[in-house]
Amino acid sequence: MTIAARFNQYLKEHDIHFQTVQHIHSRSSLHSGSVAGIPLMSLAKGVVLEDHEGHHVMAVLPSNNKISLSRVNDELCASFHLVKERQVYELFDDCDSGAVPPIGSPYHMSTLCDETLTNLDSVYLEAGDHETLIKLDRESFKQLMGQSKCFRFSSEVFH
Repeated sequence: MTIAARFNQYLKEHDIHFQTVQHIHSRSSLHSGSVAGIPLMSLAKGVVLEDHEGHHVMAVLPSNNKISLSRVNDELCASFHLVKERQVYELFDDCDSGAVPPIGSPYHMSTLCDETLTNLDSVYLEAGDHETLIKLDRESFKQLMGQSKCFRFSSEVFH
């Protein structure tokens, strides 16, 4: 595979500049960061949330952080819960299981961005397979996040 088809099309349509980083086959985003030698705070992961009406939102946060659903729900005046893994794979059917790009727009969902990512010089993202990461500089990452709502909704988990 390489870059997931919808994600790749979105990057091209929005003229977002990026580099690819190839790495040995990984089992998860944390493992991808480890084998690629990337600081985990610079590797973004996506968590798909759903409200009681079935609306989906992609929450983007550092891979070594844990989402605070209470912060998300308080900020959005909503009641989101985590989507089960099997359903995530159905929504991202052009991606390998466990290698979902942390961006909602190409998959017709809103995106929330933890503001800690917007302060980094570089941010890395899963590309849709288990052997490729996308590297974005700060401006390209902000461009990718576009109309996302950015606020602090995660905290670091020590591994």
